[in-house]
Amino acid sequence: MDLHQLIIDYGYWALLIGTFLEGETILVIAGFLAFSGYLQLPLVILTAFLGTFAGDQSFFYLGRYKGIAFLEKRPLWHSKTDKVFDLLHRHQIKVVLGFRFLYGVRNVTPFVIGASRMHPGKFFLLNGLGAGIWAIAVGYLGFEFGDVAESFLGEIKHYEVHFLLGLVAVGAMLFWRSTHLAKRARENAANAAD
Repeated sequence: MDLHQLIIDYGYWALLIGTFLEGETILVIAGFLAFSGYLQLPLVILTAFLGTFAGDQSFFYLGRYKGIAFLEKRPLWHSKTDKVFDLLHRHQIKVVLGFRFLYGVRNVTPFVIGASRMHPGKFFLLNGLGAGIWAIAVGYLGFEFGDVAESFLGEIKHYEVHFLLGLVAVGAMLFWRSTHLAKRARENAANAAD
């Protein structure tokens, strides 16, 4: 099986899982893959929307049911959660619509919003709108990035496999790093609780 077939067979699934957990890097890569003809941009955007929407709804309900008690057991999260609570107090609608674009608090925000007791229907609607805006904007960014790369490289077909492998390696490294840092934070929090 060649790289092209692997991307066609598993690209959308990888995108769905990646956007459920995090998002930006894998969506930019998927946008580039759509530019290169491996994936279809409308399906990339739809898949990214579904992944991020489902992930954020899940974390919202986790925050709603585990709430403040869960946060108090994680002292390393306090600086991020305090920022999110402060932002929510001042700009609730803007935060829900735009938290995917806020580096450093993106993952914890749906959990904190759930813990803040926002009405689930309100979050559902605003989360859907925000997920749509994010999926379209970042998906097109990756697609346009391919267009810019083509203008710099000339005939990108000669380089796209190398470029794609480089993007996948960088994406995997960033995903591993964020997972590793999250694991270390959980271990430190557990040690601090003991």
